[in-house]
Amino acid sequence: MLFNSIEFCIFLPIVFSIYWLLDKQKLKIQNFFLLLASYFFYGWWDWRFLSLILASSTVDFLVGKALAKAETQSKRKFFLGLSLFINLGALGIFKYYNFFVQNFIDAFSFFGKDFDLYRLSIILPVGISFYTFQTLSYTIDIYRKKIEPTKDWMVFFTFVSFFPQLVAGPIERASHLLPQFTKPRIFKYDQAKDGLRQMLWGLFKKIVIADTCAIYVNDIFSNYESYSSGILLLGAFYFTFQIYCDFSGYSDIAIGTAKLFGFDLMRNFAYPYFSRDIAEFWRRWHISLSTWFRDYVYIPLGGSRLSKAKTIRNVFIIFLVSGFWHGANWTFIVWGGLNALYFLPSLLAKKNRQHLGVTAENSWFPSQKEFIGMLTTFSLTVFAWIFFRAENISHAFAYIAKIAQLNFSNFSMEMAKYLKLIFLLIGWEWLQRDKQHGLEVDQLPVGIRWFLYFFLVWLIFYYYGEEQQFIYFQF
Repeated sequence: MLFNSIEFCIFLPIVFSIYWLLDKQKLKIQNFFLLLASYFFYGWWDWRFLSLILASSTVDFLVGKALAKAETQSKRKFFLGLSLFINLGALGIFKYYNFFVQNFIDAFSFFGKDFDLYRLSIILPVGISFYTFQTLSYTIDIYRKKIEPTKDWMVFFTFVSFFPQLVAGPIERASHLLPQFTKPRIFKYDQAKDGLRQMLWGLFKKIVIADTCAIYVNDIFSNYESYSSGILLLGAFYFTFQIYCDFSGYSDIAIGTAKLFGFDLMRNFAYPYFSRDIAEFWRRWHISLSTWFRDYVYIPLGGSRLSKAKTIRNVFIIFLVSGFWHGANWTFIVWGGLNALYFLPSLLAKKNRQHLGVTAENSWFPSQKEFIGMLTTFSLTVFAWIFFRAENISHAFAYIAKIAQLNFSNFSMEMAKYLKLIFLLIGWEWLQRDKQHGLEVDQLPVGIRWFLYFFLVWLIFYYYGEEQQFIYFQF
């Protein structure tokens, strides 16, 4: 079920109404209803995939209890290994099996050896990368003795399948979200109002920006041979905002929806295209995944506390794994490698944490240094996104080679017509860059706020077309 679908417009008010009409003194009833609603939401795509969520939830619930009872370190390692093996094994089979088989065949074909290995004809379950990492954080944190396992299976199963963030995050930590299922929840008008506004902002980014950019992105990347360098640059620019508005739009809708039910989800985007260096970009982009890899991969490897050579190794591991997490394609691995190269200079110079505050804080405009940093970071990001969007490596290099011809003839003003929407987004987000989301507008007069709401609703209906799946559903 898509957030931008008619079905969700029917589903959400029904679930919301029933949820708050239930006896608030009986937390189990509310949690059980959320569990059923979440399974219905996920099963709307394919009910057969519910078995994977049930299996993952069951394994990690039992492993969590076993870890708490284990008396020796060897037993604790065994149960943690069991969780890792089952969860990552399922992820590997569904997401990466065919990739490794094909690369094995290609490698031997290069040396004149032909193999015909069996490939799986399977569909990647929606959200498997997200809920797998969420359940793994639970067992790893219990193993590290950072949290205690829950004894209530319903609380844990609802935590894993909570429908607002089930299929594309944010990837929540058990330490943050799980306790919220154990405490009584009361309806808070201000929280719900802010949730609706954040949902509206997310729908604007998804439908008005991302889906309209997608029209030309798909055409330009599919027919790049027919277009000049200027059009290809425009296609890369459009994709840069398509993926941002598509994914951050989903996160806004997810966080806003959770607020309607009395839950607080972690922030996932913090205006990343205003970053002054790559390190800052990765503190602002897909925050839940970046911090997951930092806490569960980078720091355990030694982080930046080791020798310079091992620090470089750790940086490449974290970015390459992050790229591979996005999909079974060499384009994602190259994208991750590029970002590692971008990131290393500031880390080695120990300047990776020099931009922790708001860009141009207490000022309307950035300084010259900030502007140059933003422009450089944005340009490097646009270049890397070409690999992310390309069908394969040869496609990416051919696309870049065509740009390098510097042929700007026959530039299509028709294709450039959506730039005004992007500049509208950039301008508004710049004004809101110190806020949690684009529609945190309590500081504005009531009349202006309502004009803004109706204007965004009008834009959404004006640009709404065929329902478009969120890009990150494929990951």
